[in-house]
Amino acid sequence: MSTELIPIMTAAISGASAAIAAIMVAVIQSRAQHNQVLAEMDKRDALQAQRIEMLERKMDKHNQLIERTYALEQTTAVHAEQISAVNRRISGIEKKG
Repeated sequence: MSTELIPIMTAAISGASAAIAAIMVAVIQSRAQHNQVLAEMDKRDALQAQRIEMLERKMDKHNQLIERTYALEQTTAVHAEQISAVNRRISGIEKKG
């Protein structure tokens, strides 16, 4: 090997070592950022799941209210018909009397 190539080889090896070190640092930083993003996404998912659960509970309460209102409307219609029948009977009695 020529003595002229030794400085060139040394510089190439030094440059390659520096490049490899820089690439390793970039990979490590990228991995750390990736893990941080995943952790933030997990937190956001947990918060969204909690909000969905709260909305489901509110929706259940609303649906129960609608069911109770429907039952009250049915009962009111029956009572209105009964009152109407009673009024007809009273009117019939008053006409006879």
